[in-house]
Formats: sequence, structure tokens, C-alpha cells
Amino acid sequence: MFEKVQLCPVMRGVPLNELEILFKSMHFNIHQYDTNQMVIESGADCNSLMILIEGEVRGEMPDQAGKTVKIEDIAAPRPIAPAFLFGQNNKCPVNVIANIPTRVLFIPRNEFLKLLQQNTTILTNYLNIISSRSQFLSGKIKFLSFKTLREKIAQYIYELSGENLKTIFTGKSQEELAEFFGVARPSLSRTLKEMENEGILKTERKYITILDREKLSRLIS
Repeated sequence: MFEKVQLCPVMRGVPLNELEILFKSMHFNIHQYDTNQMVIESGADCNSLMILIEGEVRGEMPDQAGKTVKIEDIAAPRPIAPAFLFGQNNKCPVNVIANIPTRVLFIPRNEFLKLLQQNTTILTNYLNIISSRSQFLSGKIKFLSFKTLREKIAQYIYELSGENLKTIFTGKSQEELAEFFGVARPSLSRTLKEMENEGILKTERKYITILDREKLSRLIS
């Protein structure tokens, strides 16, 4: 188990023998989840650091229309909702559901606090992670604030392409993209086709090519 925990960004850089000593002096639990089983529900207290040591989970959030929007997939060996472990409102912001059979390590908050005090590498790793997560969530909130599918597609392409990249690889099928945007596949296909006809972009399997960056930028300005 410790070899898998060591690969987690929170524990990265801590020697294996040192990690074993640290874990021997604290309480922790490991739970197993089947495919599509709820790991933690939106609004539940985040009172333990959760580290995915096997499998994969997804974060889902219902939008105002009642549709489910996938926030992201999280694969082992990453932490789950690490930025919500501390603070006044430490509630899980999304439903976390197992994509495949999954094992999760739970380290109670008070035990993890001891780890942070005992090991500066773990402390630095954790601070870097929650800073990065805050930046990611800020971008996601901006993305979800767009009302139309065209705006969301434009923002998504901009995030992946940066300032200069013309062709991007999404790594997702149209079905997966539709799930990511929280819409039916026909709606996504229709909107992409409209944007192609307007000369904004061109799609080919998992690739999207920007044809007119100025038109694309107008959708999100």
C-alpha cells in the first residue's frame, strides 16, 4: 500500500521508510467501492483527507436545470477534494462516484494535521495542491457561468489551446464531451456543426482546429 500512497502528490518526495514510520503512528481507514457507488455526497463534511489508491472516480454537480455536469475524472493515486479539508465550510462541493472498482484511503483531519506538522515535504505538497485546485475551480466556475453551449465550447477550446495552439487534442469522444458539457450528444453535434459552418472551427474525431480565433473570442468576450 505504501508504494501507492508514495505516488500521491500529497506524499511525493517522502522516502518510503519514512512514510511507513509516519503511518504506524496514526489512525487511518481504507474503504472499497464498486462501480457507480457513491464515495462522498455533495454537502457531506470533508473530515478526512481522501487519497485514491486504486481505481478512478468522477466529480459531478447538478446545474440549475437539474442536469448533471461532470466536473472531472480523478484517477489513482490522487487526493479527492483536498482543498475542502480545512476551513469554515468544509463541505464536499460535488458528488464523488466510482467509475470502476476503487479503493480510497481516509486519513482523519486531526491525524493529517499531525503529518503536516511533522513533515515539511508533505506540508509543501499540500499547500501547492490546494493552491492549484483553487485556480482550477475558479476556471471551472467561470466555465459554468456561460449560459449557452457555444460559449462553453469556446471557453473550453481557449483553455486547451492557450494563445498560439491552432489544433487541440481533446482526448474525448463526442459522447464524453457531451457528458462533460452536461448536454445530449445530438445537441453538441448540432452546435459543433453550426460553428463549423460559420468558419469558427473544424472537428475531426478527438481533434478540434481553430479556423477563426477572432470569431471564437467574441463568443466569450
